[in-house]
Amino acid sequence: MTATLSVNVRSRDDDLPRLAEAVEEFARAQEWPTTMAYQVHLALEELALNIVDYGYDDADRETMRGAEIKIVSDDIGVTIEIVDDGRPFDPLRQAPPADLESGLDSRPIGGLGVHLVKTMMDETVYRREDGLNRLTLIKRRPLE
Repeated sequence: MTATLSVNVRSRDDDLPRLAEAVEEFARAQEWPTTMAYQVHLALEELALNIVDYGYDDADRETMRGAEIKIVSDDIGVTIEIVDDGRPFDPLRQAPPADLESGLDSRPIGGLGVHLVKTMMDETVYRREDGLNRLTLIKRRPLE
């Protein structure tokens, strides 16, 4: 059975908890395995936070469209498309490399969230199209 969830994220304070709740409820209704639900939730949280924190200048925040997140769930897995009108940014190629060697206290900020997304998702594709960032993530259900 195929089901779709759409959520718009415009501000960190109001929308990220709403996104988390919606994804949790959707995952439960679609009977995602626990690990898959956790990985999708973490990936969306990291990416939405990055868009809200870094995708816009302060002056643009009032007119921004924000991130439109569409999740399609079926028997094979989950396809997520994140579309935003922020500044052009390919997180798969432009994010700083994650420092996996240093201790937590001495690691520079940046890169770890995108590294986790790339590691947890089965496929990740970015494209800039019609003035919009489009990031597609695919997570397949584990074989039983």
